[in-house]
Amino acid sequence: MSEPTRPAAGSPAPPGRRERKKAATRQAIADAALRLFLERGYDDVGIREIADAADVSTTTLFKHFPVKEALVFDEESDREDSLLAVVRERPPGRSIPNALREHALHHRGADAGSDPRFVTFLELVNSTTALRDYHQAMWLRHTAALAQVIAEESGLPAGDPACTALAHFALEAPHAARAHDDPQQVINRAFDLLDRGWCGLEGPKAGPS
Repeated sequence: MSEPTRPAAGSPAPPGRRERKKAATRQAIADAALRLFLERGYDDVGIREIADAADVSTTTLFKHFPVKEALVFDEESDREDSLLAVVRERPPGRSIPNALREHALHHRGADAGSDPRFVTFLELVNSTTALRDYHQAMWLRHTAALAQVIAEESGLPAGDPACTALAHFALEAPHAARAHDDPQQVINRAFDLLDRGWCGLEGPKAGPS
């Protein structure tokens, strides 16, 4: 019998059985919740129904998702990593506001009309006040982390108010566009303003290395 393959030095150890089981349970709960919400509407589905559909107790459900709204948004840490990478890994010559513009357009589905599942998900969120408010609150939690990366990439001091302002308004712009008939146009106009205002503020590290 050959020796089991060992992870390379410095690489993270693969998740153990317990971690895999927890992740599978969490995913089953999130999948069941989203399926029921899409079928019947968010307000018409109860926590106990979701737990039954996922074959778990309500206690187990709340261990994974502390509030009902969290069942719909299960990838916030991944989203923050993606958001910060947009700034750190932008192509040479692309401004930070323009990199965040592309992310905002994609994140809000302005260019995802070819995926009916994503469109259906957006319709669920946009038609449910509790989900809209929760998602915006969750999204704005990334302001501090985004402002820090903007400062690092721009050669500006940590805590610079201009970096915080850019981060806040970049995250707020897609939310403000929801009420308009053409959200893509609104997002573009907002980021045009942010890009013009950002010109001249960046320090010596004006682009990705």
